[in-house]
Amino acid sequence: MVSTKSRVIRVIIGLTLIVGIWYFYRSWWALIGLIPLVVGVTGFCPACYFLNRCSIKRR
Repeated sequence: MVSTKSRVIRVIIGLTLIVGIWYFYRSWWALIGLIPLVVGVTGFCPACYFLNRCSIKRR
């Protein structure tokens, strides 16, 4: 699980990437912002879970 503070930051970063890249470049690369957005909304980080590289303790 990802902490609440981290979730909020990830949602903001995801939305910023999507809006910023789409506004300035009109590119499909804006979809890269979906990754932090989905992680922030769901609270599940696959990199933390599968790679065991997370500073948050598992329950």
